[in-house]
Amino acid sequence: MKQIIKHLQSGDWRALVASFLYFDTGFTVWLLYGPLAPFIVKDLAPAPAEQGFLVAIPLFSAAILRVTLGNLYQAADGRWIALLGIVLSALPPLVLVTLPGAPSLTLLLVLGVLLGMGGASFAVALPMAGSNYPPRIQGLVLGIAAAGNIGAVLDGLLFPPLARHFGWETAMSAALPLLLLAGIAVFFWARDRSPKSGSVRHAFAAFVANLIALVLLVLAAHDGWLGLQGKAAMLTLPILGVFFAIAILPARYREVLKERDTWVIILIYSITFGGFVGMSAYVSLLLVNLYHLGMVEAGLFMSLLAFTGAMVRPLGGLVADQVSGVRALRWFLSGIALADLLFALWTPPLAAGIAALLGLYLCFGLGNGATFQLVPHRWPGKSGLMTGLVGAAGGIGGFYLPVAMGIAKESTGNYHAGFAIFAALATGALVLVVALRRQWLRWSLPEHAPAEPAVGVPQAAAAAAD
Repeated sequence: MKQIIKHLQSGDWRALVASFLYFDTGFTVWLLYGPLAPFIVKDLAPAPAEQGFLVAIPLFSAAILRVTLGNLYQAADGRWIALLGIVLSALPPLVLVTLPGAPSLTLLLVLGVLLGMGGASFAVALPMAGSNYPPRIQGLVLGIAAAGNIGAVLDGLLFPPLARHFGWETAMSAALPLLLLAGIAVFFWARDRSPKSGSVRHAFAAFVANLIALVLLVLAAHDGWLGLQGKAAMLTLPILGVFFAIAILPARYREVLKERDTWVIILIYSITFGGFVGMSAYVSLLLVNLYHLGMVEAGLFMSLLAFTGAMVRPLGGLVADQVSGVRALRWFLSGIALADLLFALWTPPLAAGIAALLGLYLCFGLGNGATFQLVPHRWPGKSGLMTGLVGAAGGIGGFYLPVAMGIAKESTGNYHAGFAIFAALATGALVLVVALRRQWLRWSLPEHAPAEPAVGVPQAAAAAAD
């Protein structure tokens, strides 16, 4: 503990706290549909596939927005981007609490796009926190900042009891004081010391265009404007969103997509972080449908699982700082594959099922921390861009998990096929990590970290000096 405190004193701890609170409250807003889904389903009665689609929309939105938000972060002060994100995240609770009458499913889908701004905070909060600390402790610092995903714990604890007593629309307004607290912390404490390049005006225009396009894509998928209906429209939505986001990025940023390592890291993070957020968005419905739990009880279990995954994320980063993320990920990906395989082959009783889910969330959280230990080592000077791209992959993975679970439930009557898909993906990622282990260890080992700049010196300049 003394060593950790010493590490944190080597940079600006207030800026780290502000980044943590920004990501924490953003994460809370991002996953609001998850614990409230049983209440929404009771009122609107959508089909199982539509249920998965609804809770997945914020995950999809955040994934795509992270790309252009990461691009904007490369050009503009992260402090002001964070404040913009907090304001946009507050709009859905404000709309629902002031709306006369019951909302439609279409309106909830549109508001889900704005809820994605909470998850997109990842592309700003992490590099902004990291810019205040030296490279040798990036795993620990980014792990602490990203432990803001503990906001999912608040979702399960706070919102279902409020929804039971006051209605789920009113319950969502409880997020507003949390966002206000984050806004105050960011305004007074946040500092962004990362190097900047590119046009702020062009980057902001790309972000606005991306946000508008996402709303249109979601409506097109739901209403069949693109000639696709139902499950086909749901499954192709992220592909269209990714193509649009990449198309409006500056050409120099698309160069990293030509690298093999980019795609491998993207796959890994779509499994670790995508698994965490996707399961957190869907696990309340899973527990209600699979074990017939009450809606509030399912929310409490969601909180337990999210707390487990969030709290071990810094530990995953710390372990990776010591042995490298490459070695650590072999164990964490193995655990994810085994837990998914268990549910693919068998529906365990409640106690065993909760234990297996806890193990799954442990590996999710540890894997998240270990994955992002690799990013600043592999791409020094491009942490904002890569955080956005890799974070987008996490959101895409998070989108497909509830959609796949909903489709599996509607098509087969159980969830075995959904878990089997993600067990296969985790196994494939594990094979790639093992195959690339020797190459990646050349740049990921702690003793090969970039030379440490003084706090406040742009990381890109430090990397250029090596």
